[in-house]
Amino acid sequence: MSLLIMAQASTGAGGGIISILPLVLIFVIFYFLLIRPQQKRAKEHDAKVQGVQKNDQVVTGGGLMGKAVKIADDYVEVEIATGVRVKAVKSTLADVVSKKAKAAND
Repeated sequence: MSLLIMAQASTGAGGGIISILPLVLIFVIFYFLLIRPQQKRAKEHDAKVQGVQKNDQVVTGGGLMGKAVKIADDYVEVEIATGVRVKAVKSTLADVVSKKAKAAND
């Protein structure tokens, strides 16, 4: 009878670890499938926005497309039409297309 009690006690301690294991596994899967790629994309976007140069084609968060004319620390002056310039905060730029980049269909 004492062996039966010892066997139940030992499985009770292991049962706690086994019940937590699926939660840990789910977190690991979420980290590698959702969190890590999102952080990678955010770093790439920040590098692209901070590397904007004069005459680069930019797209603002509001959807305006234009050419970067003047670059400051936090602001970019974007020419959206001939003689029409707007000032945009760098962090609101959605995309930067460098003039050095080759078009996909060329």
